[in-house]
Amino acid sequence: MSIERSPATASKGEPPALESVLAALRAAAEPTRLRLLALCAAGELTVSELTAILGQSQPRVSRHLKLLCEAGLLDRFPEGQWVFNRLKAEREAGGALARALVAQVPADDTTFALDRSRRVAVTERRRAAAAEYFRTNAREWDRIRSLHVPEVEVERALLAQVAGVAVEDVLDVGTGTGRMLELFGPQSRSGVGVDLSPEMLTLARGRLERARLTHCQVRQADMYRLPFPDGRFDLVLFHQVLHYADNPAAALAEAARVLHRGGRLVVVDFAPHTLERLRDQHAHRRLGFADREVTTWYRELGLAPASPVHLAGDPLTVSIWPATRGRTGH
Repeated sequence: MSIERSPATASKGEPPALESVLAALRAAAEPTRLRLLALCAAGELTVSELTAILGQSQPRVSRHLKLLCEAGLLDRFPEGQWVFNRLKAEREAGGALARALVAQVPADDTTFALDRSRRVAVTERRRAAAAEYFRTNAREWDRIRSLHVPEVEVERALLAQVAGVAVEDVLDVGTGTGRMLELFGPQSRSGVGVDLSPEMLTLARGRLERARLTHCQVRQADMYRLPFPDGRFDLVLFHQVLHYADNPAAALAEAARVLHRGGRLVVVDFAPHTLERLRDQHAHRRLGFADREVTTWYRELGLAPASPVHLAGDPLTVSIWPATRGRTGH
């Protein structure tokens, strides 16, 4: 029985659900494709990144990815000149099976260990390039952000998201120049901004000092490994940060972890666009996000998404995606 047999060629007598499972198992039953599943389980990757990690030709890797997508194990989505690949969401058909298959991969297998090592190298090169960009552009950061709708409009819409809500402890992820702490600090009991860039943190500290926000602070930290206990904050912000993330879903999961029950998570970022120069010149990894993508991430984390807000600019539209963590359950 060929392992590449498509669902359409499966036995006519098989129930649809069983047919899908068998098709997925056949698709994964090939070394390169299982390696691809394992790599994508750690976060979304482009075709070129997967090609570099596996050391195989792009047409060959693309063919394997296509089979995995057709079998319902992977999602692929084009974005400008790039195509991203990631495991199906756990709640979607095929998502749980993909994760179960990856979980069976031996941790000490030399091939998979080498793949993980190469994946880390690819990620580190990308992060180093982003860090250099931030270092070089730290003092021009606010001017760079002028590519979209005026910031005063964004801030007004952001404040409206928490109007009438008691905000005590605020976390600003990827704080940059500290503007969000300056904005929300006056109405909070405490505020913390985290960023990996020392240059950005220097600017943020200066801003907070000038604003006399002594109850706010910034510190160097990784958004994937926040140095805070569960449920520490009742407002977590991502202001124009997520499009730099290698793994946006993982960053949101970590934010949800430190969010207090009943607390609010707010993401501000671009709607989908086609400005490739933002990748080439400004280190953007993603060209915006669609409502469905963000709200799906929220629901998978047990967050209740509210209606998004879209602020049309020229040429970029800024979107605000609020969500609340339930007081019980997840």
